Amino acid sequence: MAVDITEIKRLRELTGVGMTDAKKALEEAAGDFDKALEAMRKKGLTKAEKKGEREAREGVIEAYVHSDRIGVLVEVNCETDFLARSEGFREFAHDIALHVAAAAPEFVTVEDIPADVREAKKKELLESDALKSKPADMAEKIVEGQLKKYFSERVLVAQPFIKNPDQTIADYTKETIGKLGENIVIRRFSRMVLGEVA
Repeated sequence: MAVDITEIKRLRELTGVGMTDAKKALEEAAGDFDKALEAMRKKGLTKAEKKGEREAREGVIEAYVHSDRIGVLVEVNCETDFLARSEGFREFAHDIALHVAAAAPEFVTVEDIPADVREAKKKELLESDALKSKPADMAEKIVEGQLKKYFSERVLVAQPFIKNPDQTIADYTKETIGKLGENIVIRRFSRMVLGEVA
């Protein structure tokens, strides 16, 4: 089956593998991009994931101010000072700051959600009128799904990227790792809104 060259390039950029491997994966997946990407992940072919194990302590703190009303500071790390000074890395850091200003996430990753915050939300959902008539085990499953959805909207890496809603921030990060060739970590952020009291 003939595979679209743009899809091969896209898969190559996202994973960092060669053109031949990207083409082969797409052919095996009958042209289904998501299946090809998943197959490559299972085989451990994504260089971005291998690079994700390397330590990232260099980087930048990017600042973004929107209309003098919203201010954002984001720390984005990479492996080398050389990459930290590159245009591609700085563009990525700026995009993340821009996204934080627009999407107002509360946490960087799911792991950053404090246990007490998660438990309080779980308790609130379990006590809702809609779940009172449900059996306990069913209510528990429903609440787990609701928690996942609730926090995915508040976790930076799970949010759809404002410049490309078909892609999450995690996907955009992996794509950038593939392009730039180093591990990249969004370490932390701070977002301030004029007149808002914490």
